[in-house]
Amino acid sequence: MSVGYTTLYGDMNGGFNPIKDIYKTQVFRLSSLRNAWKPEGALGPSGEVIPPEIITRPPTAELRENQTDQDSLPPYDVLDGILERLVEREEPLATIIAAGFDREVVARVDRLLNIAEYKRRQAAPGVKVTRRNFGRDRRYPITNRFRDDGRAVPSPDEAIVLRAGKGSAEAFDG
Repeated sequence: MSVGYTTLYGDMNGGFNPIKDIYKTQVFRLSSLRNAWKPEGALGPSGEVIPPEIITRPPTAELRENQTDQDSLPPYDVLDGILERLVEREEPLATIIAAGFDREVVARVDRLLNIAEYKRRQAAPGVKVTRRNFGRDRRYPITNRFRDDGRAVPSPDEAIVLRAGKGSAEAFDG
């Protein structure tokens, strides 16, 4: 959902998306956990319910033969790390790059995240399990051309900040 690697009338089809708010690496971990453990009182069979090949098979949109998501995306642990910083923490690109992520990869993931907004708006609702989910907590303008270019934001001019602060206080003094 985050970067738009879904098809509107394919894997997005349906009335409710229980994993809409979960990153791919979390989906893999939760799937493996469910195969190894059934919570007490949970309905359904015990034991393996998700075939292991579903978990270990490289994700693909299957738009062409032998295609995988990783042909055009960074590894999911890297992708999810960047997305978590962009979506959950709302970090600017410069901060993510300073944390050690590759500038081009961060910029590409940010671009994919932003241009996929139109798909997310057409998606089925789902549960909120992270700090900030798509839709209610994070909506990005579809027509706005603003993009973070990854440069650090300059420090404010102290003379302007001090003058503005003083003027604001004077306005309330009568």
